[in-house]
Amino acid sequence: MATPDFEIKSSVLTVRLGGNLTHVESPAALFQAAQNLETKKISVLTEGLKAWDSTLVSILFELQNISHARKIGFEAKGLPQGLARLLALAQAVPQHVDKVVVEKEPLLDRLGSWGINLFNIFLKGWHFTAENLAALGRFATGKTAARKVDFLFALEDCGPKALGIVSLISFMVGLILAFVGAIQLKTFGAQVYVASLVTIGMIRIMGAIMAGIIMAGRTGASFAATLGTMQVNEEIDALKTMGVPVSEFLVLPRLAALVIAMPILTMLADFMGMLGGAFVGVLLLDIPAVEYWRYSWQAWGLTNFFVGLFHGFVFGFIISLCGCYYGINSGRNADGVGVATTKAVVAGIVWMIIATGFITFCCERLGI
Repeated sequence: MATPDFEIKSSVLTVRLGGNLTHVESPAALFQAAQNLETKKISVLTEGLKAWDSTLVSILFELQNISHARKIGFEAKGLPQGLARLLALAQAVPQHVDKVVVEKEPLLDRLGSWGINLFNIFLKGWHFTAENLAALGRFATGKTAARKVDFLFALEDCGPKALGIVSLISFMVGLILAFVGAIQLKTFGAQVYVASLVTIGMIRIMGAIMAGIIMAGRTGASFAATLGTMQVNEEIDALKTMGVPVSEFLVLPRLAALVIAMPILTMLADFMGMLGGAFVGVLLLDIPAVEYWRYSWQAWGLTNFFVGLFHGFVFGFIISLCGCYYGINSGRNADGVGVATTKAVVAGIVWMIIATGFITFCCERLGI
C-alpha cells in the first residue's frame, strides 16, 4: 500500500506525491513530523502523480489542519485540478464548534408555561371524553360507523379471555383479606366475622378495584398499543382522509365492550374473593362452612353490591378512554408506542383511584 514520501530539511517538511496513491494508509509518521516543533513550514510537491482517491484528500486536509493549529505555513504546488478543488471545498466550511447557550427561563415563566400546557392537556382530554360520550349515545341507537365485528372482537378480548386472570387475582386478594382480618379478630375470639369482612370489602370496592387494575394493565395497554401501532403505520391518517370518524370506528367498539364487560368481571371478582376468604376461614380458621356462608349472606346486601357494580362500570369507561386516548395520540415510532402504553396504564389506574375517592365521598354524604 503506497504512502507519500516526505523529508524534513531546514525546518521545512516536504511531502512528495507521485505514482499511484489510492487506498493510502493513514501515515502516522507524517502527521508526527508535521506536529514536530522543529517544523516551521509544510510544502507539498506533486511529481508525476498518476492516480489518487479520497484517502489522499483526507491526508492533505489533516496536514492543513495541523498547519493552521500550529500557525505555520502550508504550501501545495502542482496539485491536480480535482484534488485542489476538493481540498479547497473541505476547508471552505469549517466545523461548527460554537456552544449553544440555553438561557434558563425565569421561575414564573416556567410556572406559567406548565400551567398553560396542563390546561391544554385537560381541554384536549375533555373534548375527547365528550366526543366519545356522544358517540356512545349514538351507539345505543345504532347510528354510528362502528362495526359489529369490531365490537364482538373487543368484547371477546375484554370478557372471556380475561376470566382466568381476574379469577386468580381476586381469589388471592380475598385470601389475603381473610388472613389480615383474622390476625386482629383472633384476639377477640371473633374469627367468624372474617366472613363479613371479606364479603363487604370485596363486593363494595375491592372486587371492582382489583378487576380494574388487572384490566388497566391488560386491556388498557392493549388498546394503546394497537391504536399506537395504527398511528405509526398511518392507518389512522388514512381513515381521516377517507372521512371515517375515528372515535366511532376505532374507539367506540372498544369503549362499549369494556363498559359492558367490567361489571360482569366485577361480579366474578366479588365471588372469587369471597371464595378465597372461605378457603382461609373454613380450612385454616376451622369455621364451619355453613356458619361462614351464613355470615357472608348476612353481610351481603344489594346496596353494597350495586355500589361495586357502579364502580366497575365507571372503571371500564376510564380504562378504555385512557387506552384509546394515548394510543391515538402516540408518537409515530416504536418508542412513542411504548410511552403511550405506559401512560395509558398509569393514567387509567390513577383516574380509577380518583374516581373511587369521589364515589366514596358521594356515597358517604348520601348515606349509601
